Amino acid sequence: MKLPRQVAGFDSASAMVVALSRFLHGRDTPPLGNPALRALRPAAALAAHLPTGTREWIYSVFSGVEGRPESEIAALDIDAVAASIAGLYPQRRYPVVVIGSSNGALTHLCAALGVPWLPQTLLLPVRQRRVSPDDPMGAVHAFDRTARGLLDRNPDLVLHHMHDPNQDRLTLRRMAYFRVKRTRLGPAYEKFLTDVLEPGGIILTAECGQLWPTTRVGERHLFQFGAVGGIPPQEYRDGGQRITDYLRRYGAAVTEWRAPPADDESPEAEWGFEPALRDDVAAFADRHGYRASRLVFDEPESLSPVVADLYRWWYRQRGLPANRLLIDSFILLDPWWTLRAGAVPYWTAFPVHPSLTGLHRYLDSADGYDHLHLGLFCHGVDSVGTASADQWREVLRRARVAGKFAGVSPSRYPNDPHAFFGYQRALRAIPDRLPPPQPLSLAAFEAFLYDTPGRYPQVRTDVV
Repeated sequence: MKLPRQVAGFDSASAMVVALSRFLHGRDTPPLGNPALRALRPAAALAAHLPTGTREWIYSVFSGVEGRPESEIAALDIDAVAASIAGLYPQRRYPVVVIGSSNGALTHLCAALGVPWLPQTLLLPVRQRRVSPDDPMGAVHAFDRTARGLLDRNPDLVLHHMHDPNQDRLTLRRMAYFRVKRTRLGPAYEKFLTDVLEPGGIILTAECGQLWPTTRVGERHLFQFGAVGGIPPQEYRDGGQRITDYLRRYGAAVTEWRAPPADDESPEAEWGFEPALRDDVAAFADRHGYRASRLVFDEPESLSPVVADLYRWWYRQRGLPANRLLIDSFILLDPWWTLRAGAVPYWTAFPVHPSLTGLHRYLDSADGYDHLHLGLFCHGVDSVGTASADQWREVLRRARVAGKFAGVSPSRYPNDPHAFFGYQRALRAIPDRLPPPQPLSLAAFEAFLYDTPGRYPQVRTDVV
């Protein structure tokens, strides 16, 4: 089965579902999650040598082509979408099924456990032509009728219309971001759970506590200006020299953004967990004799040090070297090749300063690594808060033997279209080839956490 066309493939949730489901089928992750896109590698290599402005135009067109007509989004049956997602996974018995927040480190954790993950949040890309990226006031009500139709048809959804002119500048020229969060499991997810969970199995909710200021547009309809990345939420609204310089650099008609006032804080559109789903999971588990447990973490990257250390411990338990660190970036991740190469995965949400700081903090606290492999997601623009190639090169200098960029050209970053194809090739070039391991148990993961008290204060679990 494939993801339905109304769900963006160029997104965290869909890319991570594809990566994990293919891992559970014993396969690697293709470029951008689609094997057919391998055919575009020569074109991407050619495009990488074009002028920057041309590359930006190509990025905008390529990513924006996913936008669907408003009528299609308004008529969407989200349970049919959920059935397609669940259908990607092998239909066999699992001791655990994870459901909740999108997260790259969580994807690697699920791979280690050998279990599927069902996303709470999905991105529905809406075709957009008439709203400028720099006009959040114009964006907030641009799709009210479409939003109302979607929500009326799907009463178990909360819609977060996300508008980030900093990181998503090129995509916003052609596509609006409708991120929807489930408040209930729904028939398709419930069927999947009853079909594949072992008797007495565990439903583990992955709950990211990341919040963001929002504006309420209507019932179950929120508008989020900005997003997790290189700058804090208040800077989007307060402006300042960094924002002004950025807008001038891209020839914007404004020198600051005017956005509707925020009236609340809500789960962040892409990463945050909507807590209403937790109660429905608990009730469903009680009715069917399953156990409901929670994995709670404060921010998207809070799990990254935990999972990196878990893999390192796991390799050592198996008598394998654990001296190679693979640094993922957003949707550039591949659980299959990570384990085949014997690499320790450390996931960064984006190639921005907060992620860079977090990575240095992890390296400061960990035993040294002989080899570092660094992936950098290229979103096409030099957005505010993006860490430079030279700053990332400083990370690679921390390797005791060798540090390498994984498939990205530092001279073209953050606008290197070939990075989406080069990352997988870089992983395949790592010389080690290990057999697939037997999965870890959830109890082993919890014991690992409890054996390192105080090391991960942003992560909490009630796994039983």
